[in-house]
Amino acid sequence: MTYIAKPILHHPSLTRNQVGYTRRDYEGRISTLCAGCGHDSISAAIVQACWEMNIEPHRVAKMSGIGCSSKTPDYFLGASHGFNTVHGRMPSVLTGANLANRELLYLGVSGDGDSASIGLGQFANAMRRSVRMAYIVENNGVYGLTKGQFSATADQGSKSKKGVVNNDSPIDLVGIALQLGATYVARSFSGDKAQLVPLIKGAIDHGGAAFIDVISPCVTFNNHQGSTKSYDYVREHNETVNRIDFIKQHSEITAAYQPGEVTEIEQHDGSILRLRKLTNDYDPTNRYSALSYVNEHQAKGEVVTGLLYIDPDATDLHTALNTCDQPLNSLALDKLCPGSDILSKINMSFR
Repeated sequence: MTYIAKPILHHPSLTRNQVGYTRRDYEGRISTLCAGCGHDSISAAIVQACWEMNIEPHRVAKMSGIGCSSKTPDYFLGASHGFNTVHGRMPSVLTGANLANRELLYLGVSGDGDSASIGLGQFANAMRRSVRMAYIVENNGVYGLTKGQFSATADQGSKSKKGVVNNDSPIDLVGIALQLGATYVARSFSGDKAQLVPLIKGAIDHGGAAFIDVISPCVTFNNHQGSTKSYDYVREHNETVNRIDFIKQHSEITAAYQPGEVTEIEQHDGSILRLRKLTNDYDPTNRYSALSYVNEHQAKGEVVTGLLYIDPDATDLHTALNTCDQPLNSLALDKLCPGSDILSKINMSFR
């Protein structure tokens, strides 16, 4: 199904934005993720944000790594540039593309396994260098493509579908982004579209490294022992014929609550996710206060959501490197390689 595109239907009554596109023009192929997966909600939020911002799809370059999250760029902005990189290496590829063509809008989509494990060093340096991009991590705490092992963001004390307890401390990507210099840091929940869409719009419009950690529940790995629809039961009874994975369909989990409130959301497996939305008087311009606030409420078992930090005077990697306004990939050869005489003068200036 991944190669089957959605039918291109444009009813005359569909609303168009200021650049002449309908919302349908920002969609991609048919999603093959599990029914009810939070990642599809994030894709829908990206579609909505880009449509409302009147962004022409061909002006966007979307990059991803490996994992369930990294499949999602195929499901939105089908007319945009795209590159699916190797595991954990999305930030480096995006950095190179950004340096070559600064005129595109860069959207990096990754997962907790992709960014918090094998790609942690890549993530850290992209934040440190302030590469201009909207970096979205679709965080479900497990490796969804390899049967739900704990990822590096899994909370200490959490249990897997087999009852195994995670004894390792979690990596908090929000905390790392704040400490390493990201100039736009936010966290949201995939089921809170009213909050997530504005955060994505702000990240795309931001002038530096923008990071959003989106809690996105995995609906596949909440099956339990004794269920006749579980993975183990189906395998035990079909071993001689084939191996079947049955994924029970679940409804999408949504949430609606006011700023300053704490809400408890029951997951499909019965576990509880506690979300706290920032109050209206919260000051997002103090990096250290933001980090302290997140840590304080994390100790209470709460996941703080909203715009946690923003630097209104943010600059990007091009400013630090003092590159020219013209995209490097459009410069003529004599500009990119000016000759030995000019290079000698440049070298002498550093002595």
